[in-house]
Amino acid sequence: MVDILSGADIRALLSDPDPVKRAQKQMKTPMVKRFYKDVTVGEQGGEFIILLDGRPLKTPAKKLFAFPTHPAAALVAAEYDAQLLEINPAKMQMTRLANTAADGVATELDAVIADMQKFAGSDLLCYRSEGPDRLVERQAASWDRYLDWAKASLGTTFKTTAGVMPVEQDRQAVAAVGAALRKFTDPLAIASLHQMTSLTGSVILALAVGMGEVTATEAWTAAHVDEDWGLEMWGADDDAAARKAYRWLDMEAADKMLKAVQ
Repeated sequence: MVDILSGADIRALLSDPDPVKRAQKQMKTPMVKRFYKDVTVGEQGGEFIILLDGRPLKTPAKKLFAFPTHPAAALVAAEYDAQLLEINPAKMQMTRLANTAADGVATELDAVIADMQKFAGSDLLCYRSEGPDRLVERQAASWDRYLDWAKASLGTTFKTTAGVMPVEQDRQAVAAVGAALRKFTDPLAIASLHQMTSLTGSVILALAVGMGEVTATEAWTAAHVDEDWGLEMWGADDDAAARKAYRWLDMEAADKMLKAVQ
């Protein structure tokens, strides 16, 4: 079996919440030269595996890198095939996500779901600015539709507040989020939703994407209403733009992987 990324590599890759800094850390680590020619997807025991020159790929924890659907395996296989002279983990968003699902989420499903439920108590969409009026209006125009959707689809109402004072959500709202998340049973799906939640600061947005209400692009736009407003007011910042672009690659990867396992 082939094992390219060690556990230490993955921990280093995920050690910083800033995706750009993660990439910079990873680039300091000497990259492995591409040593395989062919990347294919095979089937074993009802699951789909990735073969490098016919040899099954393993996760950092030495598990067989197995996927519930062919499209999911194909996403990771395409990343390995896209590596040229060297294997650059910083450019393998699908692989990082799949490794996280296999070696972490699969054994801690309840803990990961509980972590996402915490966002229900401090969801981005529930915290509005006190001003200026145009920003307040823009937040309402973008975010209210998702709270209306949550009321209709999850059967619960989320409270909103203006400013920095916290608002305590009803237990029913938190429980409804947990119930919705538990309908996604595959570790890859849960890992994808968790990644979306972390990137957007909103479990409501993540669920809206996961349940097919909106596209990942729409949710991403909603999550960046405040940031985009700041750019309009104060101008672009190259570092901030680079971080946002890199985070979007993670968001896109989560969306594609979620669709691939559904």
